[in-house]
Amino acid sequence: MALKLVRDAPTVWNYLNGLVNLYKPAGVSVQQVRNAIIHNLCRDLNQLEVRPALQRVVIDNTADSSLVVRKVEDLSDNVLVTGPRYQPDDIKCRFSANHGRFTSGVIVLGINNGTNLAFRLQQNRPLRVYRVTGFLGKATESHFAESRVTARATIDHIGSEKIGRLLASIQASHQRKMFELSGIDIQSQAAYELACRGTIRPADNRQPMIYGIRLAEYRKPFFTIEIHAINETEAYLGELIHEIGINLKACAHCTSVRCIRHGHFLLEDSLLKKDWNLQNIISGMAHSNKLINQHPDMLQQHSSSLQGMEVQDQ
Repeated sequence: MALKLVRDAPTVWNYLNGLVNLYKPAGVSVQQVRNAIIHNLCRDLNQLEVRPALQRVVIDNTADSSLVVRKVEDLSDNVLVTGPRYQPDDIKCRFSANHGRFTSGVIVLGINNGTNLAFRLQQNRPLRVYRVTGFLGKATESHFAESRVTARATIDHIGSEKIGRLLASIQASHQRKMFELSGIDIQSQAAYELACRGTIRPADNRQPMIYGIRLAEYRKPFFTIEIHAINETEAYLGELIHEIGINLKACAHCTSVRCIRHGHFLLEDSLLKKDWNLQNIISGMAHSNKLINQHPDMLQQHSSSLQGMEVQDQ
């Protein structure tokens, strides 16, 4: 079947519903990303063939006193009067994650009817994977590189093996915490059966949980760790780097945070800023629809979920 070039804006508008995988640059807020997407969509839609101005009926007198009925353009509906056909208020957007300004990488945006899918994806809380880079030897006020230095320490005693052991201890403590919140002994058969049912999620969506953490690269004084987590925030990741520095008998701060995966949305499929236009966004929506059809669990999770302590006490 041959592809057909569509230049009709209303037809394109009908397909502008769904999720799109974007690459958020560092130093840009999610609100700025949203404004850029809406601006580019309105610009490209208005460059297509938009609907003509409405017609109005005019009755004129002729020289022989007869009446002539004709249609003329309604100037009150002209684009020079009303402005472009597609306005920023016409487009609805919703992010499935609220990345901070310092975080870059994958972020999923729902457009128009896709806002419902973005909400379901956010409520389902799929795993997100980050590459977080820290700097050993300096501590900052906000735990990020953009704030002032508050402490310094020597790092000659720190090696990759020591960092690896610490990260393994952090992962083990979070795994124990999952089962402690559910009131199940981690060495019991019930804990095994619970783990076999899928990813264990805390009932409280404000409770950060790390499912995996490892050292990806170590170039003293820089070290990069890969984190698999849910309910995390940019501030929490910065505090984690700070605590790692303290446990290493030194200090550290975060220099970069990059999300490389959100559920099954991958970094290599995300649209860069230069590709934030109508054609690429609609193509990205088609790819996201195929991804959701292949992995419906991203929108409706059937795996196990932890219950809060107050439920266990009842």
